[in-house]
Amino acid sequence: MFLPKYPDSPTPPPAHTHTPTEPIPARRSLPTVSVDQKTVVALVVGGVVLTALLAAVAVTAISVAVAAVVLRSMLRDHHRR
Repeated sequence: MFLPKYPDSPTPPPAHTHTPTEPIPARRSLPTVSVDQKTVVALVVGGVVLTALLAAVAVTAISVAVAAVVLRSMLRDHHRR
């Protein structure tokens, strides 16, 4: 009786062999930044000032828009007469 001959290894050899390349250079660490109390206070005060300025600009824009609507309404009523 003739039996088929099976290979010794059930998986074929890899077609691509991985060749190691030069190692990846180590990442440089960022310089350390010292944060003291004065820096934190300056950042908080700056944030409060910028927030207040943004609120002032928003209130001014709303006021101008309301004034424009009122003036438009008054001029429209004046032209109807």
